[in-house]
Amino acid sequence: MQQQLVQLQELTGQSQRRLSELRTQLEARGAQIETAAPLPGDTSAGTASSGASVASADQMYEASIAQFRRGSAATARLGLRELLRVHPTSERAPDALYFVGQSFSAENPDSAIVYYEQVVSQHPTSPRAASALYNLGLLAERRKDTATAKAAFQRVVQKYSQSNEAALARDRLEALGR
Repeated sequence: MQQQLVQLQELTGQSQRRLSELRTQLEARGAQIETAAPLPGDTSAGTASSGASVASADQMYEASIAQFRRGSAATARLGLRELLRVHPTSERAPDALYFVGQSFSAENPDSAIVYYEQVVSQHPTSPRAASALYNLGLLAERRKDTATAKAAFQRVVQKYSQSNEAALARDRLEALGR
């Protein structure tokens, strides 16, 4: 048991060091982009800088999700929140918000709700929106708030009728007695 605890602490330390390295790399790239002034009439600089931003957001996302899959929700959450801070308009933003919600789902449902609601309100056309809304229903059901759960499931069915979550929401509505 003690050895497992030591191994877990080592893995957490490695994860935190890797996130710190990624953060440093991102800051260095950001500084390079800011100092690289485009020449008059040169339109390639804008394309290069936006490509670097997307790559950096992707790197942060992939590193964070790897931590999430390893069971290190807190470390994943740190990385995803940093992604949202550095790249708030990235294509990865809805995914990052969703997985921050997922990381809170078991231990702190109120925080999960906040992030799921952000996915639904800020990114309603994202593939994650249907999942976030469905999860809001599940969390309400877990709190024994049947009215809120039904409302969330009904919204999934209405707004995202072709999604897998809509079929699941119909099942939950059936179980709750519509």
